[in-house]
Amino acid sequence: MQTLQEKLAQTSRFLVGTELVSVRGSMAEDSAIKARTFANELVASAEIDWISITDNAGGNPQLAPLALGRPILYAGQEVVIHFTCKDLNRNRLESEAWLLNSEGFYNILAMTGDYPVAGNEGLAKPVFDIDSVGLISMLDQMNQGFDPKDAQGKSKKQRLQKTQFCIGAVTTNFKLREGEVIPQYLKLEKKVQCGAQFIINQIGFDSRKMSELRLYMDAHGMNETPLIGNVYLLSSRVAQIFYEGLIPGVVVSRALSELCQKQAQSADRGKAFFSELAAKQIAIYRGLGYRGVYLGGVHSFAAIEKILAIEKTFAADDWKQFAREIAFSRAGEFFYYAQNPASGLADPAKRDASSPRASDYVTLAYQLSKWTHDAVFAPGTAFAHWGANICANSKNPFQGPKALRALEKVSKSILYQCKDCGDCSLPDIAFLCPESQCAKNQRNGPCGGTREGRCEVDGYGDCIWLRAYERLKHDGTERDLLQHAPVVQNQGLRGTSAWANSWLGRDHAAKKADAVAETADLEKIKPAESKI
Repeated sequence: MQTLQEKLAQTSRFLVGTELVSVRGSMAEDSAIKARTFANELVASAEIDWISITDNAGGNPQLAPLALGRPILYAGQEVVIHFTCKDLNRNRLESEAWLLNSEGFYNILAMTGDYPVAGNEGLAKPVFDIDSVGLISMLDQMNQGFDPKDAQGKSKKQRLQKTQFCIGAVTTNFKLREGEVIPQYLKLEKKVQCGAQFIINQIGFDSRKMSELRLYMDAHGMNETPLIGNVYLLSSRVAQIFYEGLIPGVVVSRALSELCQKQAQSADRGKAFFSELAAKQIAIYRGLGYRGVYLGGVHSFAAIEKILAIEKTFAADDWKQFAREIAFSRAGEFFYYAQNPASGLADPAKRDASSPRASDYVTLAYQLSKWTHDAVFAPGTAFAHWGANICANSKNPFQGPKALRALEKVSKSILYQCKDCGDCSLPDIAFLCPESQCAKNQRNGPCGGTREGRCEVDGYGDCIWLRAYERLKHDGTERDLLQHAPVVQNQGLRGTSAWANSWLGRDHAAKKADAVAETADLEKIKPAESKI
């Protein structure tokens, strides 16, 4: 039997995967038994190429995906385990990855994950120690033969055995604003560079954006990366939930929501409309050159059979008409490519109009921050050399001189709401702090949960990556937004001076191996008041 990696490598057959949503409770729960019955039907079908199992979907606590995955894997079906950063730190993620590889779960969908919305005795505390780019990078390192560095950051003599992960990632371009869409594309490129071997797009219902994603990947060195189209079986209730923005990152326009409500009230059409809509999306993805589809929102094998049967009745070119029908963008929505008037899809030969370079986010504080960084912290400058000397010769090299440390704390607190992480990403994100201004501490690009540019978590305002993009666009350097990635923050530097760490080459931006922070000595020399 072919592995998923082997199936993705071939182009002769259009693939079909489906989603199995985990449940809350043990395997003895009625909901778990129902999920297992559904899984058994999927395993028996020759038309299903893999089964994906969710990981605390929507930020809710649920049964670990391995519990549902083991019987499926042992029955001979390919399983994709959703692997997210919201609940586990990097150590536990590595531990879980070794477990998955040891038990034969080689297919991983690496994601940052949804912000928690529930938990025992109230809302759970999110982790987000690393993000999807950091996770993909770690899994790729494990595939290459993991290098278990010691406490000083030096490589040990023996590398660990190579894992066999087929690493997947998720992307979305179903966004409203330019400062959302372009950073998502740039992050997609970074995911592929860091080791993602296949891509699944987010739920969306606009054929022009579907075609644009395929064309963007083709034009930016990702044409060989298998792309899987997300097909979700809607209902009137779910369409309303999506329209109201209750599921981060999933968009249903007003026009589509109203159409779904109208069709649901029709005695003649009813559920048939939703099955046909899903089947038409499959046909569109097939026609656009996607490698396969990922079916979500289905809870019975009969529903899948119906959708696939409808799609088989379509003629080869019917998808072109369906693409004109399924065009539910929003007013003012940004597109990377202009529209081809003949097809209604994206035209790779012509860019669409972009927003003006002027932005309210280009402030005096931003301009001052850029000047200060270039003059004081850029490697090779006289001030950087002075800073390195004065910090290295201070009583505590991890804090630097007391007066300078006090100036750092006060100025960064006022300007950036600094959380004193010691491993500063301000220069990476146009001088916006990911700890104080991003609910998920995203240091390698935006998550997929923004709603019309705003963070999915109330109280955080516009996404820092949208703001960073607009600042860099003003400078004409927006394509450099993610040149720094991947960043994996060194928590051992927390509570120390980011200025000293920058000058002495201890933070993530350091390029020389001999300048890595001596984490083992860190706790010995930190003053008690710096510990958090």
